[in-house]
Amino acid sequence: MSESLPEVAPRLRELRREGGLTLEAAAARVGLSPAHLSRLETGRRQPSLPMLLALARAYGTTVSDLLGETPTDRDPVVRAARMEPVEAGGWTYWQAGGPGKAMQTLRLHVPAGPQEALVRVHPGEEWLYVLKGELRLTLGEAVHLLAPGDSAHFDSLTPHRIAAGSTAGVDLLFVHTLLRSGIADLCLG
Repeated sequence: MSESLPEVAPRLRELRREGGLTLEAAAARVGLSPAHLSRLETGRRQPSLPMLLALARAYGTTVSDLLGETPTDRDPVVRAARMEPVEAGGWTYWQAGGPGKAMQTLRLHVPAGPQEALVRVHPGEEWLYVLKGELRLTLGEAVHLLAPGDSAHFDSLTPHRIAAGSTAGVDLLFVHTLLRSGIADLCLG
């Protein structure tokens, strides 16, 4: 028998109630029966890691929060001068938010030129906002050209592809809700 996780049960109930969800509605969100979720909330059952991930996503939090881990005191402000660029696959990324959050935020530069033909499909949502240049966003079969000030918000299970539509490349803000947050894995598969 695995070690008990006493903090999880009351936290699950608290998050469900804070979200105004009934036991049935919350269970449906994560693909559990209401009876199974009730047993998790009362501590009669311990959740598996995949179940914790699903519950964290449904409640808009992290597994660390569900487990009652105390977050380190991090400054919520990310100063531009402290953002270190990271290059992967010709793209340049700057972390624009704190690590370990339910959403990952990036400032991103996609250079002009041919991009890999890789179409991305993964769980989560994405939101992007064009800062400079033109963005070619392919969602399913539709191709959208976005100019500075334009934005898009879509389910990442929709096959999608991001490419520069202008010769100088494109700069954008990018927010997503992936469960993993490796920079190289973010857009490059």
